[in-house]
Amino acid sequence: MNTEVTTDQLVADLKAVMQDAEALLKATSAQTGEKIQEIRAQAEESLRHARARLSDVEQEALRRAREISDSAEDYVRDNPWQSVGIAAGAGLLLGLLLGRR
Repeated sequence: MNTEVTTDQLVADLKAVMQDAEALLKATSAQTGEKIQEIRAQAEESLRHARARLSDVEQEALRRAREISDSAEDYVRDNPWQSVGIAAGAGLLLGLLLGRR
């Protein structure tokens, strides 16, 4: 679960950076000069690369989530009584913790 939070945060941060970069590129579109154009070209290339990488990261996260879901489903199907016991124990523990508040 910690990995999911980190991946979700990374994706959100990367999207924010990409939006900021796009806004910066639009704001400097009227600027002229060889150095500015070179920097803009580099920024546009970096932005294209970041979009592609973000797509890859999102696809990998979805693939992992499906694998985990499939694994849990297989476990429950193969061990129904253990699954019921685990769920009951977790429910009891959660009930005790919430009951004390």
